[in-house]
Amino acid sequence: MAGIADFLDSLIGGFDLICYSLAIGGLFWGLFVLRPWHNQGGYPAVLMQKTVTLIYKGGFWLAAAQLFKIVLKVWLMTAVLERWPFPEFAGTTQFIGGIVRTILTVVLAGYCYQYLSKNPGSKQHWITAGIVALPMIISGAWLVHGAGRFENQFILMSMTVIHQLAAAAWIGGVFQLVNIWLLRSSKQVPAELWPLLLKRFSTFGIASVAMILISGLPIALQYIDTWNGLIGTGYGNLLMVKIVLMGIALGFAFLNKSAVSAFGFSGNGHALNNRVPYYIEAETFVLITLLFTAASLASQPPAIDIPTLTASWQEVLNTFAPQIPQTSSPTHTDLIAGEAGRVAIVGQVPSLAATEWSNYNHNIAGIFLTVMSFFAMLSYVKKPGFEHCKYWPLGFVGLGIFLFFRSDAETWPLGPIGFWESTFNNGEVLQHRIATLLVFVLGIMELTARITKNPTSKLPFVFPLLAAFGGLMLLTHSHVGFQPKSAFLIQVGHTMMGIFSLILACGRWLELKLDRPGKEIAGFISVAALFQIGIILMFYREPLY
Repeated sequence: MAGIADFLDSLIGGFDLICYSLAIGGLFWGLFVLRPWHNQGGYPAVLMQKTVTLIYKGGFWLAAAQLFKIVLKVWLMTAVLERWPFPEFAGTTQFIGGIVRTILTVVLAGYCYQYLSKNPGSKQHWITAGIVALPMIISGAWLVHGAGRFENQFILMSMTVIHQLAAAAWIGGVFQLVNIWLLRSSKQVPAELWPLLLKRFSTFGIASVAMILISGLPIALQYIDTWNGLIGTGYGNLLMVKIVLMGIALGFAFLNKSAVSAFGFSGNGHALNNRVPYYIEAETFVLITLLFTAASLASQPPAIDIPTLTASWQEVLNTFAPQIPQTSSPTHTDLIAGEAGRVAIVGQVPSLAATEWSNYNHNIAGIFLTVMSFFAMLSYVKKPGFEHCKYWPLGFVGLGIFLFFRSDAETWPLGPIGFWESTFNNGEVLQHRIATLLVFVLGIMELTARITKNPTSKLPFVFPLLAAFGGLMLLTHSHVGFQPKSAFLIQVGHTMMGIFSLILACGRWLELKLDRPGKEIAGFISVAALFQIGIILMFYREPLY
């Protein structure tokens, strides 16, 4: 069961940040964007109720997530140490800080549920809720990297809290915009509220992003002291992923702001009502993935602390160098014979057979995806003879079957380790099994959706949702803290594929939602991202050291 605990530990941090954004970002939204006490006519009751509900539910779920993180740590330590970790663990900063934050979060959520929800137009209740939130926000300082530093501890703790606060203000505001659009599309709130609140949030969002950058830069400079530290460590790699994801999200934000400006200038609300909502939905995909990436980053040792485990930028670039795909595989007997070296506590040197087995798996998967994406691109050609290209998702089904047998050859059905034993006791195997199932289901669902062409069906939306989840898994995949350099070089390829998986998801989502010409552009970008994933896998090579 340690495998499940390890996998959940990599995900609960992202869920924690989502709940934090809902609660704290929602408070910022009410205090600085909604400002119900300034609206003479008053906002619709349903809008105020939904807004406050997101805040207190986010708070209660945040408390539950924080408590669950403590339970997971106890679970993992018990599995690793083979004994109960108390009373020693009870005296650690992680335990005390986690319990204190859980209690303070319950107090905040309770106040919002008991008082703010009953009088959501009261300025006094909003201000009081902000004051009640302060101790909980501050308590988070003892759960960040800075709390364990000997130098600049107070500054790093403070800057990290400000960084989290600014991110929650921006992302929580985007969540609230999604809420308003859902109410607007169901005609529960007046149509004129949509452009009004979009315009207000636009200014507030710019200030939040500016604060994210201002607070994040000194933290990065403190934890990363060389270019190799930025490029050649897990911490630096995930920081670069965060920067890329933030750039994509800001791209969507720019499109939204441009539409708001165009509406204010000309009064034409076409883009505001037919494009902006879907840009915001795609931006939400990106921001949720960004939060999970940030959670993975928080579990990494700063680059400055692991100079001997740092890869050079040349070694990182070499992992993406074009190479002839490996199309022959070593025997299963040779692979199993070398497993003792790979799973050893000291050294962890894989055999040549294990390395070639892995290279073969990745390269063949890359060939699958590259061929599939080629036919997917041809499916956009509206000429006779190309209509059969719509069956390209069948490749996912074949790839899923291939991965089922090949991904973890030391386990069932090829290896000696049983299915349930390997699944529940190895986090990496668990993630591989989930990924294999995702690929197979992805193919069946997308093939059915493209064949039936039912305009009212929700089935086509399964593909982008599963692709986004797949990208999220790749970005949180086996990020071991003090990993060997060779393991990091493998991780780099996974994170790059995670970014393209997210682009694939956003492109397909927008293809289903937008009008022309954006629909075709988004769709082609989506399959182009799939092509890039295939290329990365085709050139994949594991380090031989």
